[in-house]
Amino acid sequence: MYSSNASESELMKAVLQPLLNDFQHWFGRSISLLESETIDFLGEHGQQDLLDRVRQAQQLVSVSQSLSQATGNQAGVDMAVVMSWHQLVHECWNVGIRFRQQQAQVAPSKLKEDN
Repeated sequence: MYSSNASESELMKAVLQPLLNDFQHWFGRSISLLESETIDFLGEHGQQDLLDRVRQAQQLVSVSQSLSQATGNQAGVDMAVVMSWHQLVHECWNVGIRFRQQQAQVAPSKLKEDN
């Protein structure tokens, strides 16, 4: 007999859990970067603001993961929330790319100065 609850639960497990894991991964990497480096183009306030937003999003992802597990994959996440997390990850990617590009530009000029 077909059970829509069982198939929805399997779909949530197959789609939502990997997505939440990806958010945890990228938020964790972003936190590491923001805590360990000074990102001049963000400014001190901008960097702290981004770090705070990433930490908050990571906490919400953790809550969503716990809720999903506690309900046997019956709890979902509103698409507006998922999209806000996706936008934040995208913002972090852009910061990381720009930071690494700047680091790459500084490295060759520093080598010239050392010689």
